[in-house]
Amino acid sequence: MAEPAAEDVLLNKKKALTAPELDLLSKQELVLKVLQLQSHNAQLRNLLAKKCFQPEVRSRKERPFDFDRCRTQHIFLRVLYLGWDYQGFACQEDSSNTIEHHLMNALLKCKLIKNRETSNYHRCGRTDKSVSSFGQVISLTVRAANIQEPDLPYCRMLNRVLPSDIRAVAWRSADVGASSRFDCRSRTYRYFFPKSNLNLTAMEEAAKYLIGSHDFRNLCKMDVANGVTDFTRRIEFADISAVNSDDNGYQMCQLKIVGNAFLWHQVRCIVSILLLVGQRLEAPSIVKDLLDVDRNPRKPQYFLACPKPLNLFKCAFDTNDWNVDDDEIVKLIETMQSHWTELQIKSTHVRAMLEELEPLAGQKIFGHVSALLRKESRVYKPLLLRSKCQSLEERVDHYAKKRRTDCSSTAEIQKMEDG
Repeated sequence: MAEPAAEDVLLNKKKALTAPELDLLSKQELVLKVLQLQSHNAQLRNLLAKKCFQPEVRSRKERPFDFDRCRTQHIFLRVLYLGWDYQGFACQEDSSNTIEHHLMNALLKCKLIKNRETSNYHRCGRTDKSVSSFGQVISLTVRAANIQEPDLPYCRMLNRVLPSDIRAVAWRSADVGASSRFDCRSRTYRYFFPKSNLNLTAMEEAAKYLIGSHDFRNLCKMDVANGVTDFTRRIEFADISAVNSDDNGYQMCQLKIVGNAFLWHQVRCIVSILLLVGQRLEAPSIVKDLLDVDRNPRKPQYFLACPKPLNLFKCAFDTNDWNVDDDEIVKLIETMQSHWTELQIKSTHVRAMLEELEPLAGQKIFGHVSALLRKESRVYKPLLLRSKCQSLEERVDHYAKKRRTDCSSTAEIQKMEDG
């Protein structure tokens, strides 16, 4: 292969020259190349100087806010959020991507609270990662307007600094001792799912067994490590219904369930069992069997339903005299319509593709539920014949021994340090 001419090498400024290519250059050409490189380096130095060494603009020092001069009032604040992209509601030590983290930041930024510790803060529910809410309620003591002034526009203030998928909806005054957690009369959850080829009649029959007071240890994640040993809860209402009138398996449905309080993962465990019933893998009576903890004291192992379709939809209190800012509600609706439009466009894209793909299969395909619950093995094993988790008594004994061991280790370390 012929070597490139010296002129071609010199003109190719972007290419890094090799030793053989440099050998082709004359002394004059080498001088020209060095001058080009020096000019290029000078340009780079000027660019870096402008970017890195600009004179520092001193911002005006913010005066500390004097909360002692402000009136305060205790309020309930109703919040909605789309939780799909968050790590749950409650603050976490290893993540700032929580709903509560953003709420606290907004409250601090608006100078509505001095800090969380002195705000008398409570939350109605602690939703998990990816779970949404239309009816979450928090209670806290906030800065109030002066006596002669109208109430502060709390929702408007917070929504200016909150992410668009977290919104303050309404607020109301409350007694100082009132708590959104302990004064809540009932909580309503909704879990949305596609009809697919599910037997909704069987699911509805199974859901009716949930109503009343039951021990739900087989339909939750037992949080014994945090001292929870009573798993009796009361369900006031449980119902399976259609949300829209779509067809061909794409109709959306919901489980609506109302109770005084719920255990960790309780609703998602319930949905898991109902989906097994809907797929005709279990009889509706399986719910009744799992609630009979005398006959079935140990929870069978099964997959947990996906959290994204779950919504803490309503938290009910004795009084519901919420203050609503009409203009802010209009903005809120516009914001939610924007989210709906974006999501609906994505859904329409996928649906259009499915309408072209499905005729090619030559048969009806019902894979909708696989997004909500991990697919069982080809040979289905009934729940009551599966491996079981530890019983409540075994778990309590395990953590009691663990605590004794931890205490003994701490005592030994203290003894060694003292010695």
